[in-house]
Amino acid sequence: MGLSTEGLTFAYPESEPALKGLSLDFSRGNVVGLLGANGCGKSTLFMNLLGVLKPQSGQVCWQGRPIGYGKAALGQLRRRVAMVFQEPEQQIFYTDVVSDIAFALRNLGVEEAEISRRIDEALTLVDGQSLRDKPVQYLSHGQKKRVAIAGALVMQADFLLLDEPTAGLDPTGRRQMIVLLGRILAQGKHVVISSHDIDLIYEVCDYLYVLDRGELVAQGSAPQVLLDQAVLDRAGLVQPWLVKLHTELGLPLYPNEAALFAAHGRKLEAV
Repeated sequence: MGLSTEGLTFAYPESEPALKGLSLDFSRGNVVGLLGANGCGKSTLFMNLLGVLKPQSGQVCWQGRPIGYGKAALGQLRRRVAMVFQEPEQQIFYTDVVSDIAFALRNLGVEEAEISRRIDEALTLVDGQSLRDKPVQYLSHGQKKRVAIAGALVMQADFLLLDEPTAGLDPTGRRQMIVLLGRILAQGKHVVISSHDIDLIYEVCDYLYVLDRGELVAQGSAPQVLLDQAVLDRAGLVQPWLVKLHTELGLPLYPNEAALFAAHGRKLEAV
């Protein structure tokens, strides 16, 4: 068992429930995707998973047990479950990279030698050693995202929640993010992604949950969910381009662009 919810219902004051009886198990895949149109409840769900918001009914569970909401319990949870926000400026507070990444560890009283080791490991993982001595204000949006991810990785959490990880990135930055996800998974961690980047979701996720106005409307493997046009229509989603090639042109359902080119490379080169 890892991170899950049981009958989770949450409503903001004087509003309709934003989450309605959600029972989700984020250990169903190495990368679990959350899909849905704006306002479906994805961000609210993330805030509940971190214990920032407390549900009116149901519960968030860690290792099969309901989480606590006291300071010590939440501190323990956030060592195991870390989040990277869509906008990195929401979690970068220092003007230099190293101080920012070290912030949470120093608050926890971790020894400086261990902090230095973890920072070095995290920066290497995100391809960020060249950013070590750069002022944060001179970093690009994509570089700031990598610094924010490094700040989460130094906590050595088991689950990483990524909110729109490719938002604002150019094609090169997007590809770097996919490579980074592979490195994180190779460390044995679980990743939960909330994203409107349907092609990213198809390429990297092995299990999906689809929300519509706070309700769970579908779940299953990425191909299973993304081939169901009725579900996509209800949730205001479109098919990934590789799935469209399969449904519209009858091509095999390739898992990623590399597989497509490997199968058709010669024909494409001739064109």
